[in-house]
Amino acid sequence: MARSDPLIFAIAGAALAAVATAGAIRAAVGAAPARVDGPLAVETQQIASSVFANANKTAGPSEDGTAVTPIGYRVIPAGDQTRLGHLPLNAALHPDGRYLLVTNNGQGVQSLQLVDTRTNEVVQTLSYPSPESLYIGLAWSPDGKTAYASAAANSKIRVLSFADGRLTEGDPIKLPTKAPDGKAVTLFPAGLAITPDGKKLVVADQLGNAVTVAGTAGGQVQTVATGHRPMWVTLSKDGRTAYVSNQGADTVNIVDVAGSAPQVTGQIKVGLHPNKSVLSTDGRRLYVANGDADSVSEVDLATKSVTRNFSMSPPKKALIGSNPTGVALDGAGKRLFVTNSGNNTVSVVDLTRGKVLGQIPTGWYPSAVIWHNGRLLITNAKGLGAGPNNGPGYPNPERSGRTSPSQYVGSMIVGTLSSVDVSDSGEQLDAYTRQVERTATPVTRGGDAVVPRKPGDETPIKHVIYIVKENRTYDQVLGSLEKGNGDPSLNLFGDESAPNTRELARRFTTIDNFYAGGEVSANGWNWVAQANSNPYTEQMWPARYSGRKGIYPSENNAPENAAQGPKDSYLWQRFDKAGVSFANFGFYVSRKGNEYHGADPVLDARTDHAFQGDDLACPDSAGTFTPKKSNCLTPRVDRWLKSFRSYEAKGEMPTVQFVRFGNDHTSGTKQGQPTPKAMVADNDYALGRLVDAVSHSKFWKDTVIFVTEDDAQDGPDHVDAHRTPALAISPYTQTGKVDSTFYSMASMVRTIGLFAGIGPLTQFDDSSTPMSASFTDKPNYRTYSVIKPTYPMNSINDPGVLAQTPGGK
Repeated sequence: MARSDPLIFAIAGAALAAVATAGAIRAAVGAAPARVDGPLAVETQQIASSVFANANKTAGPSEDGTAVTPIGYRVIPAGDQTRLGHLPLNAALHPDGRYLLVTNNGQGVQSLQLVDTRTNEVVQTLSYPSPESLYIGLAWSPDGKTAYASAAANSKIRVLSFADGRLTEGDPIKLPTKAPDGKAVTLFPAGLAITPDGKKLVVADQLGNAVTVAGTAGGQVQTVATGHRPMWVTLSKDGRTAYVSNQGADTVNIVDVAGSAPQVTGQIKVGLHPNKSVLSTDGRRLYVANGDADSVSEVDLATKSVTRNFSMSPPKKALIGSNPTGVALDGAGKRLFVTNSGNNTVSVVDLTRGKVLGQIPTGWYPSAVIWHNGRLLITNAKGLGAGPNNGPGYPNPERSGRTSPSQYVGSMIVGTLSSVDVSDSGEQLDAYTRQVERTATPVTRGGDAVVPRKPGDETPIKHVIYIVKENRTYDQVLGSLEKGNGDPSLNLFGDESAPNTRELARRFTTIDNFYAGGEVSANGWNWVAQANSNPYTEQMWPARYSGRKGIYPSENNAPENAAQGPKDSYLWQRFDKAGVSFANFGFYVSRKGNEYHGADPVLDARTDHAFQGDDLACPDSAGTFTPKKSNCLTPRVDRWLKSFRSYEAKGEMPTVQFVRFGNDHTSGTKQGQPTPKAMVADNDYALGRLVDAVSHSKFWKDTVIFVTEDDAQDGPDHVDAHRTPALAISPYTQTGKVDSTFYSMASMVRTIGLFAGIGPLTQFDDSSTPMSASFTDKPNYRTYSVIKPTYPMNSINDPGVLAQTPGGK
């Protein structure tokens, strides 16, 4: 959540070791084989199909060097693998090709790394703990003696001399920190490019909506306003013109950088949210990766128009989700390579024939690609994923000490570098492509008598209530349930503080293999509302959470946050277009005076403006939790109940309701605030009261209540740090059985859509498994009576009173 998530975990200490021997990788959960060779040993990977068909597969890295993402995609990276730092978003090859410079831009300690391209070994790491920063921008001087790196939060460009295979940082190039009117600004430098003579550096100022041209020898620094959220710079061959991708729009700005001051001279319309770009070898064309159009635009620079668009969507997949980020050309300029961060692939495009030749499997979330002497060097921002986070120093809201960076999902994921031979693009590429086809799409279960197979099919469910809570793992709440795959030693919130959540999980379906799509609230809420988290969000949230001046990339109506068109990305927008009735209680709202409003007019029109929005000082329920602010509105569940009683009186209720009960986020050990157990109890009591009301109403017979967390960042889990509680509450789920099918947030979004009668939003919910196995066609109409938590909800944090977590470190 924007409010305080970054403060929950003060990440400190040295960066995790980021050096690996050539061709080897150690996953977060243990050693992996040194490499997967040949055509990926593709034909030996028949395990992929059987693993995907296994309902009990889990997310995270495996000892064989493969992984499953929290959305359920199988990751089997091609080539040799090298462990990097956290969230490598870009790389730049030294002019002589001997070294690759990588920038790691994660939430914890950020770093620059030098990789020897002969051995794929990391030979130097320069660490930058917050508030020092790095970002996407990297550039080498033409003579290779100097490297430049964006330090976004620090309003400067790092200047590093290079000699004898080592980088040494010197005095930076400082960027403006005040606008012409004297107001403070954070330009937040992103992409960099250096002119062929090495005299000027051109910088995309992402949060300043500007471009800066700086003299590399201490000359003038000139800034000009440009498009929305500029992210990347590619220079013309003569270095006189810059082409700047506006990641928050669908344009590339043309900037004259040859004069004494830069000037915007034109604009080219490309696809939605352009990312990196590359110039053709003859300098006549620009290839632009359109992150939320799933395409690459070929731009004729003479006519300033798009001549061709290459689709990055998988075969037979028209929906958005490939999320292309990086582009590179081979030495002859005839093949284009594109990193598809959403599909975990690199597409190979034959520019002569104008067609996509095939796909190369990568690690999770490939972010940049470099061609070098017949090989691709691919940075995978999320590597092989997280795995368990139940080791020493795991997240614990009752502990005032620091969480270990290696146990916090926001900083424990280690990026990787894939080195893949592409000198022969024929038989081997075909083998890679077959591998992608077998593993890129999870096996999808069909519908049953309750969950429709397709939108519009008959179902007894007529109403959906979608409740989203905050930041808990499965083990933290349900680990000691005595059913399902839990670790009792990690259970912090038991029957005293979460009696309703636990009883609902026991009595209805125990769903023990459900994963949040994102690591934190910033990307988690995007998965909640639009079944995707786009490249802008993925690169921006770590800067926000680590105090590096990033902005919160979610829960508002900013166009750059929408993973598709800003008016066509979110569930409520799709419902509105389909004529599906809905009501909103707390999703994507902010306070205006004494009311809460949604920035999106479609959402705001169906928002209860008197429903208390996100504010931890205000209670979810009307228990004995004491508000600490005089301006709190009615407790959230009481306000919802008022609307529900009006639905009962009218005899009709919206098809879908969005309800936010977020106080299980807790305020941690902050003095004077309710204890974590008190806040979880308050939140749990609100949930119980809502279910009680629905189950005793006429709507019970045809309603399902879905409950989950936006993310799982504030707790431990013995399976994977993304695993989180999920509930499906209905007469059609009151079975007491355990459902261990692999589900994700995309599965819940897909299932809600099927009940409401709309199609999938993205590739991710389209290929997810609907939650059919949690339902039965034999309903049990037994009502539910709320359980009041025994833990006192008026308990206030006191260091001498806080309970210790069993198994806590």
